[in-house]
Amino acid sequence: MAAASHHPALEGLQVFERGWLSSNNLLLFDGNGSATLFDSGHVTHAAQTAALVRHALAAAAQPTRLARVVNTHLHSDHCGGNATLQRVFDVEVWVPPGRHDAVLAWDEAALTYQSSGQLCERFTPQQVLMPGVPLHAGGRRWEVLAAPGHDPHSVILFDAAGGLLVSADALWENGFGVVFPELEGESAFDDVAAVLDLIERLGAQVVVPGHGAPFTDVAGALQRARSRLAVFRGEPARHTRHGAKVLLKYHLMEVREQPLGALIDWYTRTPMLRRAHAGIGGASLHDWAHALLADLLKSGALVLLDGVVHDA
Repeated sequence: MAAASHHPALEGLQVFERGWLSSNNLLLFDGNGSATLFDSGHVTHAAQTAALVRHALAAAAQPTRLARVVNTHLHSDHCGGNATLQRVFDVEVWVPPGRHDAVLAWDEAALTYQSSGQLCERFTPQQVLMPGVPLHAGGRRWEVLAAPGHDPHSVILFDAAGGLLVSADALWENGFGVVFPELEGESAFDDVAAVLDLIERLGAQVVVPGHGAPFTDVAGALQRARSRLAVFRGEPARHTRHGAKVLLKYHLMEVREQPLGALIDWYTRTPMLRRAHAGIGGASLHDWAHALLADLLKSGALVLLDGVVHDA
């Protein structure tokens, strides 16, 4: 966690920095024998998430149980461990309001798991995380702030007293998450810009992002994010290609390996990728899939051996 790891704003908290398939998790000790976890990682890492939490709870100064999981948004890499944590710890799950009913009904189309071709195990929410209503966790008062852009229903969490921001995928040290509404033909770059402006106004001292190490150079991160956004606004097709490659890479991280033909078939059948391709036109969807795969193979993100594509 580099220079930010010992920042006073992180005192009494535990950050589980995960790999790129899983989001980071933040464990907060409430001081009354209970704890709260922000985000739960991907379903393929759910057992690991449970083990990390169990180990941290066992090491606490007093007997502590995990009582609550709070999701910043419901992409599969942020909430995929929810079901396992509910079984293991009997926790409450809090979700942003725009997705609550979809989760109750387990509407995979509304939750975008179907359209993006991603995996997530069904879980049951108990509470709604409402923007504008403070959340008390870890002995702190967190402002819950709407942060559309990357996901229309995402929130960020800010501890004003400690200067700590949990930014989810609205701001990373070097950018931000794919703006998924743009892949489906919906305008969302303005939302990204507005959230970056909001983050700047907060004056956070340290940021725990959804992916990557916590960081303190918030001004630098905002500058890099705005530069990246300007490029995508100027070349929307560039963002579309980037988002499509991210979905392909995430799929390979989930399945680990897949025959080339089956992978291309998955790609051409995935609704979000079909809509993304329709938005930029040009080559056929089949040829576009091969071209994007070639980019990932060239960069070393994936490897092709004997007709099978492997995650690298």
